[in-house]
Amino acid sequence: MAYLESLRVFCRVVELGSITSGGRDLRLTPAVASKRIKELEKHLGVRLFNRTTRSLTPTEVGQQFYAEALRILEAVDDAETVVAQFSEAPRGTVRMAAPLAAGRRIVAPLIPDFVEKYPDIEVRMRMSDRKIDILADGLDMAFFVGTPHDSSLKLRKIANCDRVLCASPAYLERYGTPKTPEELLQGHNCLLLRYPRSPEYYWTLGVGEGFQKFEVSGKYDTDDSDVLLNWALDDRGIVNKPLFEVAEHLRAGALVEILPNARPMPSIFGCLYPHKKLQDPKVRLLVEFIVQRAQSTFREAVRGSQ
Repeated sequence: MAYLESLRVFCRVVELGSITSGGRDLRLTPAVASKRIKELEKHLGVRLFNRTTRSLTPTEVGQQFYAEALRILEAVDDAETVVAQFSEAPRGTVRMAAPLAAGRRIVAPLIPDFVEKYPDIEVRMRMSDRKIDILADGLDMAFFVGTPHDSSLKLRKIANCDRVLCASPAYLERYGTPKTPEELLQGHNCLLLRYPRSPEYYWTLGVGEGFQKFEVSGKYDTDDSDVLLNWALDDRGIVNKPLFEVAEHLRAGALVEILPNARPMPSIFGCLYPHKKLQDPKVRLLVEFIVQRAQSTFREAVRGSQ
């Protein structure tokens, strides 16, 4: 088992580019992760990484060993999955991800109930509004709000996700309420969710019977959707948000919907996972548990706002 764990550490270090990141992903200290790598190199009698003060990259033999190590770990995981199907008490670790707002409001509150029901299963949850690569990040599943494009992954839809444009009453009183999408481009401060390779450099709004892209701009952008919401509540600009995130504030009058006849293109709230992961009982159980309960939680979040 120690050798297999060393292989897992090695693969995550290669994938994440540093011993610290690879160790943290597996809940190991940098010292322990570094020790595992050194023990592996000593056992193999080769150097697996080129090390400098600024970078860590696999050597040529390290790259070849990585490909073989992945096959070994996948084979072990597949074998354990077969055995797990005969177990009455599923056990092991499920690694999952979710966007910040949906993760905090909908998914995370459901995790303790799942773990209480299946105490031998550990759930490791990451939250980020950046694009997640499920396979490269070593995840079993990932929740999302948007429109997925990766056809190699299995999609489990939870709910349609309407979006709205909104701003605080104070902002609209100061800068005026846009009457058309074109007016967004005329001196208004649009709050944007942006990061490297982010798709949100424009807003796609309903125009007539279709949708049109508008290259909006503003003084503020961030990769944290909750920060955008706080800026909007603080009278800083107009935000493009899933309805479930702002329904409470719309009901309270802290935010006001604008351009209701030109709403942003709706998206999907759902879950993605590799096809073979659903053969794993612990993953299948968590997917079903979260999806069923998230549907009612999602409906409750938007109730009374439409």
